[in-house]
Amino acid sequence: MSTSFDIRDAVAADAEGIAAIYNHAVLHTTAIWIDTPVDVANRAAWLAGVQRQGYPVLVAADAAGAVLGYAAFIDWRPFDGDSHTVEHSIYIRHDARGRGVGKALMAALIARARALGKHVMIAAIDAANPASLALHKTLGFVEVGLLPQVGMKFGHWRNLAFLQLTLDERKTPEG
Repeated sequence: MSTSFDIRDAVAADAEGIAAIYNHAVLHTTAIWIDTPVDVANRAAWLAGVQRQGYPVLVAADAAGAVLGYAAFIDWRPFDGDSHTVEHSIYIRHDARGRGVGKALMAALIARARALGKHVMIAAIDAANPASLALHKTLGFVEVGLLPQVGMKFGHWRNLAFLQLTLDERKTPEG
């Protein structure tokens, strides 16, 4: 399998590939604490909603245009005081892992958050996901908290690790 891919903004036609990656994670991993797969319309609506807020949804696509992974961020919380903080999500197609797709998507996503003037990016990761934790730490994220047994998946309690990346050196929100 080729290791070549491009990072670009997602378009509506990517919703099918995004849904397939999302649903694989739903059915086979603890990365998403949801039990029910979604349809393409659900992911198309999600994509449009994120973009309507002025935020990116990025995809890694191979030479044929197939989606290998996607990443996005949204507001951390819907309050004025939290407006400089975003929470991101990233999912890589199961057969494309280990090829640098995740690192490339995250680097591009971090650059976009910085360009929008965001100050902190939050990652909420299943604490039993060593690959995702390692990727984030490689990119400078620091683990700042652990919430034990706050979720469930596959009949087990799940622990949620919080990591954060400070995106700039501002001492105050104004500058």
